Amino acid sequence: MTNDASGPGLDPRLLEMLICPVTRGQLSYDRVRNELVSEKARLAFPIRNGIPVMLVEEARPLEP
Repeated sequence: MTNDASGPGLDPRLLEMLICPVTRGQLSYDRVRNELVSEKARLAFPIRNGIPVMLVEEARPLEP
């Protein structure tokens, strides 16, 4: 995972504005999986068509 959001999937300014809907903490951008990751909540939120889907029911649980 990386905080580098310079790839084609996410505007870096958007990453600065978004927070985890569960913990209200910082997110990191996983360029390989095209997800926003909340380490605290142990969830990965998908990015579909360039739009982050910040719904808990759409998030993927992270493996321990």
